[in-house]
Amino acid sequence: MFDGTAMRGAATVVVRDGLVSDVTTDVVPDAIDLGDDVTLLPGLIDAHVHLAFDAVVDVVAGLDLDDEALLARMHGAAHQTLAAGVTTVRDLGDRSFLATKVATPLTVVAAGPPLTTVKGHCHFLGGEVASVEDMLRAVAERAERGCRVVKVMVSGGNITPGNTPFESQFDAGQLTQVVDEAHRLGMTAAAHAHAPQSVVEALDAGFDTIEHVTFMTAEGVEPPPGVLQRIVDSGVFVSLTLGALPGGTPPPAIAARLEAVTANHTWMAQHGARVVVGSDAGVGPVKPHGVTPHALAVMSEVLSGVGPLRSMTSEAAAALGLAGRKGELTRGADADLLAVRGNPVVDADALLDVVGVWAKGEPVRR
Repeated sequence: MFDGTAMRGAATVVVRDGLVSDVTTDVVPDAIDLGDDVTLLPGLIDAHVHLAFDAVVDVVAGLDLDDEALLARMHGAAHQTLAAGVTTVRDLGDRSFLATKVATPLTVVAAGPPLTTVKGHCHFLGGEVASVEDMLRAVAERAERGCRVVKVMVSGGNITPGNTPFESQFDAGQLTQVVDEAHRLGMTAAAHAHAPQSVVEALDAGFDTIEHVTFMTAEGVEPPPGVLQRIVDSGVFVSLTLGALPGGTPPPAIAARLEAVTANHTWMAQHGARVVVGSDAGVGPVKPHGVTPHALAVMSEVLSGVGPLRSMTSEAAAALGLAGRKGELTRGADADLLAVRGNPVVDADALLDVVGVWAKGEPVRR
């Protein structure tokens, strides 16, 4: 068993009322015997998905559905995610707050429409704001609608027509007020940041997680001097955009910069940055929902031992504000369980050979 922090050898997890009530090596009557060549671990956590996106080439055109049809599609995406062993996701951008209405065993930490500038990145989701007052009202609305995280497009992005990831969209003062208000209302704050200055602004504002962190410029990849070490020292969670079908090709802007981006991510991870996996599932054909387990092979090239698994379980739970409740097989945690054939610590492909999935103690795949 991997309990979210370490390998523990053979063990039995006792579940009552959807929670882990005990972890023991004693003989327990009526226990399910998973066999000798099976690893039991917490259900995986993906820190960055878009259940509303349909993993097609043009995800914007793919949103041409009414809310009822889009919600039905999101339910399908949630079940596909669960079948892969991912029991918790953070949805960092939907339309009409539909992610708060996904009624499946999947735990969804929803952001609602991300805050963006007028005609800014992902404006088509409905989160445009034109002033600080708009931003603060938007934060309050998300709290009222049951969102647990506020997502801000601190930089532009790749999938919005007429938009680029190379420039910031907000200034540091605006961002600080948004983060402070989110924290005051009991939510976390996530920053979409590609441009070098946007990463610095997200750090200055005190975001809980920074997504992508590519330092992309029009010419290449250029992290400001000292900012990698500053990220490590800050303790901010870095959500690495990992997880894609084998043989897939990333968008041209990413592909041209992938080697440099990977080098920066590796440096931060190996120097102690708190890294988690955010697959961005749904944004393109190589990222269907449920792609998260494929990230382990890449993470295993960056971190050794149980580090990669921790980034997809207990560390990811902490990034989402769910430490102690998700990502661990300890007393009192939700009984989200994944059983796979083999040992994913020594063979990343083992994470793809699913034996069983349980969400809050109920089987969703056996």
